[in-house]
Amino acid sequence: MDVILLKDLEKVGYKHEVVKVKNGYGRNYLIPKKLAVIANGINMKKLDKIREEDAAKEAARLGEYTEMAKLLDGKTLKLGVKAGTSGKIFGSVTNVQIMNGIKEQFELDIDRRKIVLNESIKEIGSYTANLELHPEVTVVLPIDLIQE
Repeated sequence: MDVILLKDLEKVGYKHEVVKVKNGYGRNYLIPKKLAVIANGINMKKLDKIREEDAAKEAARLGEYTEMAKLLDGKTLKLGVKAGTSGKIFGSVTNVQIMNGIKEQFELDIDRRKIVLNESIKEIGSYTANLELHPEVTVVLPIDLIQE
C-alpha cells in the first residue's frame, strides 16, 4: 500500500514523502492515527501543491540562511559535557544538544534536522558538524567539547 506521510516517522520516512508500507500497518496504524493518508490521485495533487508551497517558502528563506551562514563562519561551538577521567562522555552528544548550544551561544534558531553529525561524539575533543540550512547553503561548524 502506498501512503503519503503527514509526519516524520523514524525508520519509515519523512513528512510529505510517498512510501510503500504493508497493508495492515497502513490501514490499522498510520491512517487511524492521522500519520498518513492513502496515496490516491486526489491526495497526490494536494501533495504536489503542498510541495510547491514549501519550495517557495524555502526559496524565500534563502537570504536568511545565507545570513546565518555568515554569522557562523569562522566560529566554534563550545559545549560543556560530563565525562569520566579517561575523557569518555557519559552518553553521547546529539544534534539536539548542538541545536541548544547554537541557540545559547550564537542566538540562532536552527532546526535539529538540519544538523548532520559526521560521526558519533563520545569523547572529549574537537569535532565538526554540517549544518545543511538549504540545498545551496551548507556550513561546517567546528565543535569543541569541554569537560564540566
